[in-house]
Amino acid sequence: MDNREKNFISAVVYVHNAEDRIGGFIKELIRFLEDNFENSEIICVNDFSSDSSADIIRGLSTEPNRMCISLVNMSYFHGLELAMKAGTDLSIGDFVLELDSTFMDYRPEAIMDVYTRVLEGFDIVSASPDRKEKFSSRIFYKVFDCFTPTNVMMQTETFRILSRRVINRVSNENKTVPYRKALYSTSGLKTDNIRYEVVKDKLKDMDADEKKYRTSLAIDSLILFTNLGYEFSKVMSLFMIFITVVVLVYTVVAFIISNPIEGWTSTILFLSVAFFGLFVILTIIIKYLQIIVELVFKRKNYSYDSIEKLTK
Repeated sequence: MDNREKNFISAVVYVHNAEDRIGGFIKELIRFLEDNFENSEIICVNDFSSDSSADIIRGLSTEPNRMCISLVNMSYFHGLELAMKAGTDLSIGDFVLELDSTFMDYRPEAIMDVYTRVLEGFDIVSASPDRKEKFSSRIFYKVFDCFTPTNVMMQTETFRILSRRVINRVSNENKTVPYRKALYSTSGLKTDNIRYEVVKDKLKDMDADEKKYRTSLAIDSLILFTNLGYEFSKVMSLFMIFITVVVLVYTVVAFIISNPIEGWTSTILFLSVAFFGLFVILTIIIKYLQIIVELVFKRKNYSYDSIEKLTK
């Protein structure tokens, strides 16, 4: 009796200069999908690799198997987010398995654990390694969680499974996806995270282009998806108020008890008030920019988890 899942699942794989591991990764993924799903596909997104990654994938597609394998070749280096969006847009599955890396430091059965969790009523279930995060990642997610209005705690993820409802909702809400995880967390749908046991040490997984891209992505995400800039400007404005008051008191006292150089008092007062006014103006400008981002970039009025009709 065939106990394989009836749901169609699409696996979207990000590929960039991964010739040393892509062959084994795809073979293991094919074996897992064929063993557990009646209908599945693999979409490999080749993000302008300069090695033989694409040729290896083409070679695997000629081997006898029931798997439909597609290769999306990006015209230039796009980075993880846009490349994965290209693959997700082409997917046709009821569920989409997003694999952000071709380094498999987990047992394939961990994918089934995530899929089972999705069937329990979650639309977005991610998998994270059961090990200590890098210092830079901890700082980024700490700042992100502190200054974002969502209750979803962000963390390092290796892969995730999305329901088709997530794909449709995110596509309707936004034309561009600068940071998928942030959009998923604000979609209003149920999310969960599963920790998996790490079975092998992580190898070097990013080249110079990817590292530069990840740094830029982190900065852009903090600006677009959090209130960090506005909160920082408010703190600086309050700090300048304090400095202005201190300078005001100091100049008055100095004027009374000493004989300052002519024009010194008025100059110091003018500069302190001017700096305070500058920070207030910057705070207002940043607030306006934040509102523009909310209205134009995010273009979302509300989000909901479900609708229940309690009467007929």
